[in-house]
Amino acid sequence: MISLYYDLHMHSCLSPCGSEDMTPYNIAGMAALKGLDVIAVTDHNTCRNCPAVLAAAEEYGVLAVPGMELTTSEEVHAVCLFAALEQALSFDSYVYERILNIKNREDIFGRQEMYGLDDKPAGIEEKLLISATSISFEGLWELVRSYGGVMFPAHIDKNANSLIANLGFIADDSLFTAAELHDIKKLHGIREKNPYLDSCRILVNSDAHYLEDIREPEFTIPVRERTAAGVVEALLTRP
Repeated sequence: MISLYYDLHMHSCLSPCGSEDMTPYNIAGMAALKGLDVIAVTDHNTCRNCPAVLAAAEEYGVLAVPGMELTTSEEVHAVCLFAALEQALSFDSYVYERILNIKNREDIFGRQEMYGLDDKPAGIEEKLLISATSISFEGLWELVRSYGGVMFPAHIDKNANSLIANLGFIADDSLFTAAELHDIKKLHGIREKNPYLDSCRILVNSDAHYLEDIREPEFTIPVRERTAAGVVEALLTRP
């Protein structure tokens, strides 16, 4: 097994809440500078900056996994990661048709900027990406698996847009095999109230919206191979 320092949840400038400095090359460069082995840029309800992120990360010698942070109909945030870019972009098309049709207002929410492989702006997304989708959390695991990916609930220790905050608890018949915390110190208390987490791989990601917030190399994930498919396989394997 190979241990990889990771940060599997961060936002580029395509997320309206992401800093304009969070371009694909800046993200990949900062990840390399900090010594991370694998990253995932998971913009709100979209994977459309993933091609540029994967290309930039390869140049910097960092592994990048394509993904998105989906907002369910219950406004629960869930990170969805994929073994291949084609799977991620196919899932992106499915999700895009199920985002509430609300026009973005840059003066309120911020710009939603897409980037090309040369790290130059390639267009602006007009639909507000942080809206809820019509996709329910129930059934999301099976949906993401049908695209060859893996899903885990995001920042379950936060008081907004988390599985516990929005739905109240983690069901004993849940299917997900990993869960994300923002603050690892909260794990014990959350596990006591939600014993399903005993069977989950616990991840600690940055949810970075600014370059300086990308995680330092502190937490690792064991993988069989240093590929996106290897990371997805690891997240499907219970500890």
